[in-house]
Amino acid sequence: MGQSDDVAVHGYPARRLDIRVDRPFAQFRGEYERAVPPYDKEAFDALVARQAPWSDVLDLMRERAPHGFLIYWSSDDVQPMMRLAGDSAHCVEYLMGNHTIAERMFRHDPAAMLYAPLRTTISADAAGGGTRFTIEQPSCPMSSFGQPGITEVGLDLDREVADLLAYLGVAVPEQLRCGQT
Repeated sequence: MGQSDDVAVHGYPARRLDIRVDRPFAQFRGEYERAVPPYDKEAFDALVARQAPWSDVLDLMRERAPHGFLIYWSSDDVQPMMRLAGDSAHCVEYLMGNHTIAERMFRHDPAAMLYAPLRTTISADAAGGGTRFTIEQPSCPMSSFGQPGITEVGLDLDREVADLLAYLGVAVPEQLRCGQT
């Protein structure tokens, strides 16, 4: 089946960053969730309801996301369900983001929301293999739009994730520090 003029196919080299964490799963999960607090839908909805200026949204985000990100969604540990199949590893998935950063991409192409918020996991295998934090490097999918404004935001997100990881006391991949896409 051939490609039509109605369909554009874009590829990009994905880079999954799998970072070892030197702390137990539950401890690191708690640290992450304190550093990246949950999205307060009611507080942000109140801004929409009163048609607040964007500066109020920026102020609320700075107040609520001290390390640049909020958790918009998370799974609980999927281990109880996977245990039914005989698996014993722990894993929690998150959608982590900042809609004030996302807006900087949205203005160039709303389809960039496909990659915002960022998807992350914290996992640990039962065999003692340790805890891992996993994320796809943000600049990789963002650069696939071929739009300099979106690419710039992707690189900024790389640095924001690097800062969060440094705050959490885990290794920061060099790719996040130097903007390698």
